[in-house]
Amino acid sequence: MPDAPGRPRPVARHGRLPRRRGWTTLLTVVAAAAAVVLVSGTSVATIAAAQLATSTRTVPLSTDDQSTAKTADITAIKGGANILLIGSDTRVGQFDSDEDVEGARNDVTMLVHVSEDHQQLTAVSFPRDLMVPIPACTNPETGTTYPAAASAQFNTALGNGGVSCVVDTVENLTGLTVPYAGLITFDGVIEMSNALGGVDVCVASPIDDSFTGLHLSAGAHSLQGTDALAYLRSRHGVGDGSDLARISSQQVFLSALLRQVTSNGTLSNPLTLYKLAGAALSNMTLSDGLAQTRTLVGLASTLRGMSTSSMLFVQYPVVDDPADPARVVVDETNAHALNVALQTDERTSLSDSSTGRASRESSGTASPSPTSAPSTPAGSSSAATSESGTPAPETTTTSSPSSTPLPSSITGQSAAEQTCSVGN
Repeated sequence: MPDAPGRPRPVARHGRLPRRRGWTTLLTVVAAAAAVVLVSGTSVATIAAAQLATSTRTVPLSTDDQSTAKTADITAIKGGANILLIGSDTRVGQFDSDEDVEGARNDVTMLVHVSEDHQQLTAVSFPRDLMVPIPACTNPETGTTYPAAASAQFNTALGNGGVSCVVDTVENLTGLTVPYAGLITFDGVIEMSNALGGVDVCVASPIDDSFTGLHLSAGAHSLQGTDALAYLRSRHGVGDGSDLARISSQQVFLSALLRQVTSNGTLSNPLTLYKLAGAALSNMTLSDGLAQTRTLVGLASTLRGMSTSSMLFVQYPVVDDPADPARVVVDETNAHALNVALQTDERTSLSDSSTGRASRESSGTASPSPTSAPSTPAGSSSAATSESGTPAPETTTTSSPSSTPLPSSITGQSAAEQTCSVGN
């Protein structure tokens, strides 16, 4: 959203505007979808059907996307399945609704690509301050039509035309078909972290963010509720204070969450599983095609047995906007390489890539594991724990003979990599 008239622009600090309250993460939804079906001794269909019937709101996408979603089996889509997960910064009806923010923006947007052979998941985060073409869209609530824009801030798409407009914008940007989408708000993140009893994260250096009220010392922390939300929203307290730094810090949380959800018996605990699924679905708006029991069950079944080393988090490639140092534009060469890899459903790796602006590898060593190592809760003792008390990284294979390395300038990590957020 453009700055208000007369407000000074920050220099090379993308998204660092006090008014903005970009919030959180979205791949927790993928974890929830996995939880719906990766359950032993529990009727998956019953859980999914009950939650869908009582809690979930739906929204239509474009005619083409609806047609694909209604006719395709999500487990067998040629070229893999694409799901767009959107985090709205709206505060209407949320836990702190007294502090309303005008309109709603897609402050967190992740494209999740599940390969056709169900062997890899790639989650691509799009910076909120990315300048992109946005198609003509009609707001489904107000009926207002917004003309196409050759260059507009990415996070204005939701306010222009709702979930469908964000989907259309991402399709135009990547050349992919995205027949499924989900929107989640503040309360969903709080309830999901509570359902898990907290998510264990590593902090390499202290985080102090007066904007979100987040103050964490270096070391391991179990975060839930408003603390988890503050961690995911924080950008002033991590890295260089930019939205790009926040993305890499979110990847630390997401990786920890996925390791936690896929280990330590979480998926064999029917009560935890039900709470997790309910927390996600009761706080989401799903596209018509995704809001079907068979689709959610099918999506999660594609993740059954997938190694966390095959779950990749990447940031969409960008460079500073020469016309505005507070914004970014697409890094055309590297974005093209990523787009083609997703379009052709290539198995990719991040073997030569670095973590983002606000994360780094955890110190210490651990024994190799074919999937994921259980996370080490704060305060527990383990031989695979670093001197600082933070969980030690899992030794994993980051590439295979059949994988194609993404350009080294594309930052990210796999969910198996234990990383730490870096305060500023």
